[in-house]
Amino acid sequence: MWAILPAKNFNHAKERLAPSLTPTERQALFGAMLEDVLAAATGVDMLEGVLVLTRDEKAATLAKAYGARVESEPANDGQSAAAERAANILLAVGAHGVLTLPGDTPNISPLEIKTILQRHGDAPAISIVPSHDGRGSNCVILSPPKLIPFHFGHDSLTPHLAEAKARNITPNIIDDLPGIALDIDTPADLATLLDTPNQTRARTYLNESGIAARFKTESGRAGAA
Repeated sequence: MWAILPAKNFNHAKERLAPSLTPTERQALFGAMLEDVLAAATGVDMLEGVLVLTRDEKAATLAKAYGARVESEPANDGQSAAAERAANILLAVGAHGVLTLPGDTPNISPLEIKTILQRHGDAPAISIVPSHDGRGSNCVILSPPKLIPFHFGHDSLTPHLAEAKARNITPNIIDDLPGIALDIDTPADLATLLDTPNQTRARTYLNESGIAARFKTESGRAGAA
């Protein structure tokens, strides 16, 4: 089983956080979150490896520092296309399954990834970890790697379930892993992250940069208004 981690360009990272963070802050937060995910994934000995697809030099350098395999993306055409290309690459080298990971789930842990792998069934099998709002697919595990097409996006859970149903496969829905379920896209997600006890690189950056204190002050003012 290989992990797939598509990484966006730093310059376009976390644009939905623009109401709360400057471009420089968004890029720094993205880098910290990506490092949290890389550290978790490369710390799981049940995985054969981690494949990062990116066009961004910063993301590639960071991935290589953690021992991940890096492949350059031919185009910025979305997470689904990147995951499909990664699955093709890994299928060609004999991988029996793939596990997709987003780069914006800083609370993910090696234990959560191990739990997902342990609960995944025998091929043909599909496992999905929904996002915290129950609409997205924060982790999709397929064995074999091309069992269904990927449909990542804000409402990806429904199409992934439909793909499984079309193949008469009952997917394993894993909804008790809060770390990987919390993807940071919006100011509300950031507030949830700040309210969650953790010792991640992302949290360290938010604290040391002053963003955490600023965000809580702004939230307090909004609540008092």
